[in-house]
Amino acid sequence: MRPRAAPATARPPGPVAPGERDTRERWTLDAVPPGETVETHSATLTFAGDRVYKAKKPLDLGFLDYRTREARLAACEAEVALNRRLAPDVYLGVADLRDATGQVVDHLVVMRRMPPHRRLSTLVRRGQPVTEQLRAIARRLAVFHAACETSPAIAAAGGPETLAGLWREGVDGVAPFRDGLLDGAVVAEIDRLSARYLAGRAPLLAARIQAGRIRDGHGDLLADDIFCLDDGPRILDCLEFDQRLRVGDVLGDVAFLAMDLERLGAREEAEAFLRWYREFSAETHPQSLEHLYIAYRAFVRAKVSCLRSAQGDGDAADLARRLAALTLDHLRRGRVRLVLVGGLPGTGKSTLASYLAGAQDGWTLLRSDVVRKELAGLPTGAPAPPEHQVGIDAGIYAPAATEAAYAELLRRAGHALAHGDSVLLDASWSTAPARAAAARLATAAHADLVELRCVTAPEVAAARIARRAAAGTDASDATMAVHTAMAARADPWPTATVIHTAVPLTESAAAARRRLR
Repeated sequence: MRPRAAPATARPPGPVAPGERDTRERWTLDAVPPGETVETHSATLTFAGDRVYKAKKPLDLGFLDYRTREARLAACEAEVALNRRLAPDVYLGVADLRDATGQVVDHLVVMRRMPPHRRLSTLVRRGQPVTEQLRAIARRLAVFHAACETSPAIAAAGGPETLAGLWREGVDGVAPFRDGLLDGAVVAEIDRLSARYLAGRAPLLAARIQAGRIRDGHGDLLADDIFCLDDGPRILDCLEFDQRLRVGDVLGDVAFLAMDLERLGAREEAEAFLRWYREFSAETHPQSLEHLYIAYRAFVRAKVSCLRSAQGDGDAADLARRLAALTLDHLRRGRVRLVLVGGLPGTGKSTLASYLAGAQDGWTLLRSDVVRKELAGLPTGAPAPPEHQVGIDAGIYAPAATEAAYAELLRRAGHALAHGDSVLLDASWSTAPARAAAARLATAAHADLVELRCVTAPEVAAARIARRAAAGTDASDATMAVHTAMAARADPWPTATVIHTAVPLTESAAAARRRLR
């Protein structure tokens, strides 16, 4: 029988609030129309003409329980209401399925059928350009997230304790597959790096909560469920059965799609999608947080793939291993690092530090010469007045001034590290106590400490110092006499990687970047 729509109510069209019962489009079916049938773990979908009829299976899967008709009705209504937030013209309503006596026996979601060749995953697998489509999706999601529900209870999902619990759940979930399907060493490093990141980033996560970035979002953004139509994207199939799986940082929502694009072999497209999302949403998060959430989404999918492999899915084991590798790759790339770039005056440490900061997107660069002059109230782009240039142990270079400059350098670095930014600290680092203070900061911030010592021949350093003095535009006032005096009293630095800077900058930078990795 053809479906019959019940008379429309007087309620105006438009998305309903999450959790609100949707009654604007009520359908009646005497039978599910014949068509192609597709089974999922929790539903049966029938594709008939330009419609899709989705019936919930009367199952208890632990994370959902559809055994009663009332539960299936509530799930259907929730699915329509929640998905109309992103695809209002696709989710047409809920159908009552009646038997021959007119008694309601079940309920179905009625949807408009989408063209399969416009599925985002299909476009990506075929190598078709998706630049404009991803830009449109990023814009749509930015608008969507701005309107999504939030509350103090929802905001709690963005805290370090909740996130640590989710990672622990994932690690425990793959425990039966360690040292078998999954490499135990990989899982152990995933566990260690995720816990370490969260342990040091409480201020960042608190700032995300304060900014209202924790929302009731989509929860399952996959390229299979996005259709790129001429008049814009249709984003389907959000998680309707458990709000706890939908709520979280909006960055975690978009990270799901970025992860899925990368899984499909489209890493550059994934990175472009995230850039566009940042643009449209006015996001200011650190790169490290992107890596954390992409890693988390990959790990969740790895756990699911492990379970499917145990259920007999022949392709799931390889996918689980690839997703675990993707998880670890992003956790490694998202490590927060404190990098000391040291050396005597004229050895090229400032040039190297500036180059590295430009090459590492989002890293913070702090320079002792600049901080020293800021504390003294002096211009940072010119030599100090003569009364301040009185040698290595006086004026703004007196021991107390130097100690204050290093303390401020580390204070600023600590703030950046806690907010997820890696930091390059450009200073001489010629004394062991200063380096010990930096090491203590790295430990407290749960950040990797990397130590680089720039060296070059004295004549090369002298020529650089002379050029800098002639230009008169640099924050450093160091002379060759200062270079010589510092060299005579510098403490040994055995833990540093030596970077030779007499070679072209690209070569010395390449050596430094190898150490950073």
